Amino acid sequence: MKLTSLALSLGLIAASAFSAAAETWKLAVTDVEGMERLQIEWGPFKDALETATGDSFEFFAVNSRTAAAEALRAETVDFVVSGPAEYVVINKLTKATPLIGLGRPDYHCAIIVRADSGINVPADLKGKKVAFGDIGSTSNMLCPLQVLADHGLDPVNDIEKTHTSRNIAHEALKAGDVDALGSNAGSWLNVRNKETALPYGFFKMIARSGDLPNDMIMVGAHVPSEAADQIKTAILENKAAVIAGIVAHEENDKYVGMDLVAIEDSAYDYVRSMYSNAGYPQFDNFIGD
Repeated sequence: MKLTSLALSLGLIAASAFSAAAETWKLAVTDVEGMERLQIEWGPFKDALETATGDSFEFFAVNSRTAAAEALRAETVDFVVSGPAEYVVINKLTKATPLIGLGRPDYHCAIIVRADSGINVPADLKGKKVAFGDIGSTSNMLCPLQVLADHGLDPVNDIEKTHTSRNIAHEALKAGDVDALGSNAGSWLNVRNKETALPYGFFKMIARSGDLPNDMIMVGAHVPSEAADQIKTAILENKAAVIAGIVAHEENDKYVGMDLVAIEDSAYDYVRSMYSNAGYPQFDNFIGD
């Protein structure tokens, strides 16, 4: 009887210690609005995180990038899935840091023109009209502007900028209403590949960036470093299951073929340069908000 009681007591102590060790964290995704979408599109990822880490994760819905930053600053959210452009501002405002990089395949941008335009290099776009995607987007605005700067243009003063959706920009370029478009290269190719009436050589890319810094899971400055490191290790040790959780929903198809990698803040200095060349050298506000 004493041995049974002792075993029971030890079991209870062990269970108590396990419960004390497990944490509950709040998790946000910057480009997903509403709890329902979070559950549907990122629920499998949350489940995989919980299995990998032994901790619990609860979704925290945010309706904007600014809301994500405010939640990190208020310590009401602990981890945020975000893109490079959002991270640079959030880091400046809250001191949140990268935890895990979401390595997207073929994540780069390009400058595209009509092949019959007479425009052959970025310098030929001086004084021309160039269409970009969402204001503040890493690959659809900031990166193309940086590519122009890398080729000697002042993207603030040397071109006429317009912002619209990728499909509308593509149609405008096709019709000659704009002289070029700056876009996520892979996303534009998806639009181009749906064209059946145009010859393959109707468009041409005159410049492209190198591969862009990764999307990420960032961690709030208030989260103890030991806990963050344990979560990072658990994710990397179970990356196949975590990746499967991310790509389980078709809204996350851009991550198909991805890898999960350890990253450092310095990897995002190129994005800080993008902000500066776009005319926002302080990178302490979200462009377009």
